[in-house]
Amino acid sequence: MTFTVESARAIFPSTLTADAVPATIARFNQLNTEDQLALIWFAYLEMGKTITVAAPGAASMALAEPTLNQIRQMSFKEQTQVMCDLANRADTPIARTYAVWSPNIKLGFWYQLGEWMDQKIVAPIPAGYELSANAAAVLRAVQELESGQQITVLRNMVLDMGFDPNKMGTYTRVAEPVVPPTEVSKRTRVMIEGVTNATVLDYMNNLNANDFDALIDLFVADGALQPPFQRPIVGKEAILRFFKEECQNLRLIPERGVSEPAEGGYTQIKITGKVQTPWFGANVGMNIAWRFLISPSNKIFFVAIDLLASPKELLNLARS
Repeated sequence: MTFTVESARAIFPSTLTADAVPATIARFNQLNTEDQLALIWFAYLEMGKTITVAAPGAASMALAEPTLNQIRQMSFKEQTQVMCDLANRADTPIARTYAVWSPNIKLGFWYQLGEWMDQKIVAPIPAGYELSANAAAVLRAVQELESGQQITVLRNMVLDMGFDPNKMGTYTRVAEPVVPPTEVSKRTRVMIEGVTNATVLDYMNNLNANDFDALIDLFVADGALQPPFQRPIVGKEAILRFFKEECQNLRLIPERGVSEPAEGGYTQIKITGKVQTPWFGANVGMNIAWRFLISPSNKIFFVAIDLLASPKELLNLARS
């Protein structure tokens, strides 16, 4: 048997992912613009009581600063219109600028807007404003999620705003500079109960060290990576861009795993553990499963990163 990306996605089918996350995001997307903006505001206020959002990096803020300063000079009415345009994915200069930013720049942009709204520098939610019944229901759904799942929902609320880049023709993506890899002498090495495969261990160690060039060398040329709740990213060039734009300064904490032979000389490996992001500090970890399909040449053909449904899923290493 020769694996394809589609067939590789089916390994370890008993893995229970946090389906409440895409379901909540879908409910958010069905709200009208006013409710979406109000929900973002209330959610960040509410989540701030239990999840501390870390200040964004200087590079992210420097790239967003010209647009933020432009908004700061506007009237409250104009500021509100900008945010509505972003939520409506309107074709405006600011919405086009926003569309080509990396996720971290978008998150930094909304972080600063939230700070300014709280300081009344940017048009705040009117005093006494109450969410609609639909928006309040979505907010309750967010509140009921585990902290790592809340992170994912709050992040995805703002990532797809702005003009659709697929309608822009040619454009240049805007992302923060890639941080240098950690010096070899200062790197830590992971240990995973039940897994000794060198390629998988190197994947974890290189990603923790921001050594993306060494990391991408672990993949076959037509390899694929599937982020949580997304279609697979295929090809080393696209995967490397994903690592550089969305995976800087992550901390992977794999705990245990299982390795099994698969057809055609492949090996399938499942590992569970946690991931901490620079945005939410060391006290918040996402419960994650990594499902690897390793080629006969010991390269990564496919890896899926799954956000798990519950902490007990960290112990679920069954194949089927």
